[in-house]
Amino acid sequence: MTYLLANQRLAAFGLFWTFAYRWRVGWFACTAGLLLGFLPPPAAAFDLKQVSERARQLANDSFKKPETKLPPELQGLDYGHYQQINYKPERILWRNTKTPFDLDFFPQGWHFNLPVKINEVTAQGVREIRYNPNDFNYGSNKINPDNLRSQGFAGFRVHYPINAANRRDEVVAFLGASYFRALGKGQRYGLSARALAIDTALGSGEEFPRFVEFWVVRPLPSAKQLVIYGLLDSPRATGAYRFVLKPGVSTTMEVSGRLYLRDKVGKLGLAPLTSMFFFSPGQRPTSDDYRPAVHDSSGLSVHMGSGEWIWRPLSNPKRLLVTSFATTDPVGFGLMQRQRTFADFEDPYLRYELRPSAWVEPIGKWGAGRVELVQIPTTDETNDNIVAYWVPDKLPAIKQPFDFNYRVWWQKDQQTRPPELSVAQTLYGRGYTHTPDDSISLAVDFAGSHANSGTPAFTPEAQVSMDANAKLLEQKLSYNEATSGWRLSLRLQRLDAAKPVEMRASLRSENKRISETWSYILPPD
Repeated sequence: MTYLLANQRLAAFGLFWTFAYRWRVGWFACTAGLLLGFLPPPAAAFDLKQVSERARQLANDSFKKPETKLPPELQGLDYGHYQQINYKPERILWRNTKTPFDLDFFPQGWHFNLPVKINEVTAQGVREIRYNPNDFNYGSNKINPDNLRSQGFAGFRVHYPINAANRRDEVVAFLGASYFRALGKGQRYGLSARALAIDTALGSGEEFPRFVEFWVVRPLPSAKQLVIYGLLDSPRATGAYRFVLKPGVSTTMEVSGRLYLRDKVGKLGLAPLTSMFFFSPGQRPTSDDYRPAVHDSSGLSVHMGSGEWIWRPLSNPKRLLVTSFATTDPVGFGLMQRQRTFADFEDPYLRYELRPSAWVEPIGKWGAGRVELVQIPTTDETNDNIVAYWVPDKLPAIKQPFDFNYRVWWQKDQQTRPPELSVAQTLYGRGYTHTPDDSISLAVDFAGSHANSGTPAFTPEAQVSMDANAKLLEQKLSYNEATSGWRLSLRLQRLDAAKPVEMRASLRSENKRISETWSYILPPD
């Protein structure tokens, strides 16, 4: 699935708010800057403080809902036709310079109907990158560029030689609301990150903050990282962000944010991740599909402040399902793709085994709060139906700055895992034995360090618990020589099919936990 196809899933989340702010540089811009009350600084002085001041000013003003002004030829585009519109190679920013990074731009159209202003920061100052419809190729679309003069950019993407020294591959893209996604070596686009989530899964409806302006700092020829600033706006929040992109085997994004709330919010979601889960061997599809699994992420991993590692397999529930893990000063959390062979998915086109995991690592102390997981029903794989984020217990004061910092690791071959045994997969259903009742059977595979010690001298103990809506009928732990790991087989009776069942299991040896905690939700029928 290409980046643009994956972005088709963003439409399911609601209206993207937008508002573009204009400012100039140079001598002539001094007058305009004074009139606006904001003078762009030279590159040497440009940092998060300047963007934060813009965010503070916005927060002190009422929100101005933007107007959508797309001409008919852009309004009617579907995914395929939008994908045909590409920035001309000869117009790519920095393509003919010695810097290893370069940029091209997304046009407005399809779901991306609001413009974003994009600036370049150099030693000479700040300049706006002007939109020109003649800089795009339109493929088979019957579009007259002269009718698009009043439009703008919808976002941008960055290229860097991550897979081969003589080829620049796409490594990050910002497109739609506050969404961005990145790639490490050998990866293909899958899940997304966002700058901020407000009131996700609340009855009042979710609010989608939007980046309205970016500043991209032109890198030196020897640069291994790229600095990007973003200005966020929405009805109840504004924000200033600094992103430091470091492409690699696992590409990292260091994020520094400062938020200002215009008004009260019900829930604030920091470092949100958005993904897709359709089905897996642990939850079979309801229709014919030759593939064994279809998902961008297989589970939520949480490294609690207490040191405990938790793994929650994802599901495609029949009804909205919201769960959380309360902790203080989390070590990290992420939506992870642990299945990494072609046979896991059998899809030669979409290559789900190459989709990145995204691991969020807080920088500094985040205090008390919870990692929340939202799972939304979906009937196909084009909708992002999984969201995970951090919810602080204490909300920021209205119009007061709230700072936070973290890293996002986009991983494939080098995954963040517990130091010992981790959950390799969760299987639903019965094996070669069939008990003639309505009990439910599950199998959980643990693999990793200690797994090769499957001898009579080393037999771990499984600790299993479940809530009051279920009765554990049978459990069995056996060594799995095929994986050099351990398989935990469970059989249980659900008491009320209209209610979920929450269960936990971990392995212990000599009274010490030697695995992460398998934390499973069996959704209601």
